[in-house]
Amino acid sequence: MNQKTDGARYKLLSRVSCPEDIKGLSMSELELLADEIRERIVSVVSQSGGHLASSLGVVELTIALHYAYDIPRDKLVWDVGHQCYAHKIITGRNDRFSTLRQEGGISGFPSIEESEYDCFNTGHAGTSISVALGFAQARDIKKENNQVVAVIGDGSLTAGLAFEGLNHAGSMHTNLTVIINDNKMSISPNVGALSKHLNRIITGKWFVRMEEEWDQVMNAIAGNQAVHLSHRIRSAVKGLIIPGKLFEDLGYKYIGPIDGHNISFLTETLRAVAKLRGPKIIHIVTTKGKGYKPAEEKSLHFHGVAPFHRETGLPLKRKEKKCYTDIFSDVLIKLASRDNNVVGITAGMPDGTGLSLFAKKYPDRFFDVGIAEQHATTLAAGMASEGLKPVVAIYSTFLQRVFDQIIHDVCLTSQNVTFAVDRAGIVGADGATHQGVFDYAYLRCAPNMVVMAPKDENELQHMFYTALEYNGPTAVRFPRGTVLGVTMDEELKAIPIGKAELLRDGTDICLIAIGGMVENAVKAADILDGQGYSVAVVNARFAKPIDQKLITEMSQKCDMLMTIEENTLPGGFGSAVLECVEVLPSPLIPVRRHGIPDHFVEHGDPNKVRAKLGLDSAGIAKLAKDFIVSATKKKQTKPAILDNAKEKTAGSVSS
Repeated sequence: MNQKTDGARYKLLSRVSCPEDIKGLSMSELELLADEIRERIVSVVSQSGGHLASSLGVVELTIALHYAYDIPRDKLVWDVGHQCYAHKIITGRNDRFSTLRQEGGISGFPSIEESEYDCFNTGHAGTSISVALGFAQARDIKKENNQVVAVIGDGSLTAGLAFEGLNHAGSMHTNLTVIINDNKMSISPNVGALSKHLNRIITGKWFVRMEEEWDQVMNAIAGNQAVHLSHRIRSAVKGLIIPGKLFEDLGYKYIGPIDGHNISFLTETLRAVAKLRGPKIIHIVTTKGKGYKPAEEKSLHFHGVAPFHRETGLPLKRKEKKCYTDIFSDVLIKLASRDNNVVGITAGMPDGTGLSLFAKKYPDRFFDVGIAEQHATTLAAGMASEGLKPVVAIYSTFLQRVFDQIIHDVCLTSQNVTFAVDRAGIVGADGATHQGVFDYAYLRCAPNMVVMAPKDENELQHMFYTALEYNGPTAVRFPRGTVLGVTMDEELKAIPIGKAELLRDGTDICLIAIGGMVENAVKAADILDGQGYSVAVVNARFAKPIDQKLITEMSQKCDMLMTIEENTLPGGFGSAVLECVEVLPSPLIPVRRHGIPDHFVEHGDPNKVRAKLGLDSAGIAKLAKDFIVSATKKKQTKPAILDNAKEKTAGSVSS
């Protein structure tokens, strides 16, 4: 932010460079600061895109947290991190906030590499309570006395990990505060004078001392049985007026629900709760999208949004083509119209995964289980065991959470479950926590699993038809973004399991590509053809099973092979080809694998990220040419392993 030009626009915000700067402000000034922070968030996100509605909903809470606590000495753990923009602005990153989610700019999620105020990297739901308990236990072991606070949304509470953390923390009696940000439940009548009065009493020294002294008196007079009876009576009475009995039973002192947009009362409550011993839950009620009318009215749409017109909320760019998710949605509805056993399952993302239209068309065959990917998968396995054909639509990055369920519940008994693995490969601005670049590795190792990836949208529809016709576990992996615009076949047809496709013949080198990399491989072959090289291109289609026959043929025809994938190299598609080449008759053919190197990929424009990794057509062509030139023999009788880390070409390994 340019302090000179924006000083008049952000009178208070221009004076804030760290949390200490807000502690000298009055409550009325803090309310004005909240307005300026909202203005700043909307202004930047309208240009860069990002998670808008959730960040707007916690502005007052964020201010109150930094006002009441000594962060970073006190630990503040944001669940997921969708709501961390105000936190970033307050903690010294306002001058860089306009670089949000851009290459070289600040992350859209908490990042320990970025700031000392971000105590843990987050990006997936349900982790905050477990992380916070870890911080609290470490503090206790080291005999320190800082506060630990976890902020988690009501949606994230459906994650099994969140329940596991809640259960464990409630039994540990350590000082830990969990703030539940509730922006969905209809409990507004409880947010008023009575609730404020009750919570002031519950968090006050008098009430806490009275509870402790009452237990001591009852124990002295009548023993433990009287104390237990007293607890039961007290809990019953509190259960009538306080909607947190479940949390009390888990071992927490419950405070709430309270207005999450009242800074004065929030700071008062946080300071009072900090003095209480043991685990505490503060239940706040907020409005998602608060302060920006389009986001308040369409909070789901503005959860994660592309750049938009600030005045209207409409996207800057109109959608010209369908995306791969749209094609999946269309073909699933078509398949469901033919087969009543087809059902759709999502883990809290019906819109993002394209299942919303399916839900409207077939409500009795649609299941949204909330943020509970493991449950979604095992639910599907149970359905499949009774003859249904469940399709589980989950983003690649979130499917990582389901590794055990895939192996134990689906593959072990070869259940007819289809995984629609959306957002596979480089996803761009969401960065390291969301890049879908590990799925080939963790899916390919599971026995009985068939793994497919289409070169275009037409092949995508045929693959889903193939998956539902195949009696066993399948995964269809497809990228984020718009389709290529190829002609769509009217009639769906099954692709022979494990059968690759030779797109063009050649003798110097064979490019074996899979999924979204096929188009770039074809373009790279055109570049090399213009330089006098004879290049074959294979569309692998299957990461498992691999087409042993075609690879054998190409290894006999070409001087060398090069695999291309938008996935991490260790254990990926290229590894599958190497395993195939390993059993070929001697002499072995030189193979170079090209994909995502063995490190996390940060945020940035997807095309620029691919170019940086050498996964665009120019990068593939250059690497292939270098490979051809560097080969001293057409075929090596003994494999030589070249570690890419010792070279300078990103994302490739030869063997």
